[in-house]
Amino acid sequence: MNRRNSPSVGLYIFSLASIVTGVLDLVWHEFEPAHEPLQAYGDNIPGRTICAIIVACCLVAAGAAILSRKTARYGAVALGIIFCLFAVFWLPRFYWVTVYRGVHIGNFIGVFGGVCQQLFLAGGAMLVYAANEPAGSPARANAFRRGLWIIGFSSVDFGLMHLTGIQPAADFVPKWIPLGGTFWAIVTGILFLLAGLAILTGIRDVLAAWLLGLMLLLFSALILTPMTFAAPYDHTSWGGNFYNLTAVGAAWMLAEQLALRRKAVES
Repeated sequence: MNRRNSPSVGLYIFSLASIVTGVLDLVWHEFEPAHEPLQAYGDNIPGRTICAIIVACCLVAAGAAILSRKTARYGAVALGIIFCLFAVFWLPRFYWVTVYRGVHIGNFIGVFGGVCQQLFLAGGAMLVYAANEPAGSPARANAFRRGLWIIGFSSVDFGLMHLTGIQPAADFVPKWIPLGGTFWAIVTGILFLLAGLAILTGIRDVLAAWLLGLMLLLFSALILTPMTFAAPYDHTSWGGNFYNLTAVGAAWMLAEQLALRRKAVES
């Protein structure tokens, strides 16, 4: 079965969330500071605003392009480049974290988690590209494999980030949720680890990818969307929510493609 003939739920979520992320950057005329931290390179970067507007327009166009068979591969390449660019924005923080917080493995895992947040989405873009290549082609297999490994490794790092930074993760958990933030920070860290390892090893990988996306969707429903309503004029709260939804789309695209490949082998 060729997924180009059957656009998936994951693809629609990935596309829409990417488009909205670009629209938000256009509305604020800047890169979203929590996930696209260009300010890590300095506060007075020439042309920062115009660069943000150009990249935002590209993000909107590429997000829309992946919904059409004729333009999907071009859109996927553009999204992959943009998300990798956002990952590069994080790199100076490997230095700054040692200046302000000292040399500690947990700090480096946390910064690498920021890099992986964007690489996770780049992995989703690779899955879009793979789905629009001819069945059996080397390019399809290579793009799929790279997308899978990036998403799997990123999920492992998210788990380590939660488990080595329990208190920052716990602070995001609303007080009304039973058992407390520390408990859920540990549980979600373990779940991220298990999902990543399942994806990388191929053991219950389809289920793991579906559940990974579901967990991320619950983050949006229970934590990030209420934060957006609480701070409707805050770019970071909006951006964080739609970053998370883009990741939901990437995880579910992986689940769908894994399931299709499994079905093709069995038939």
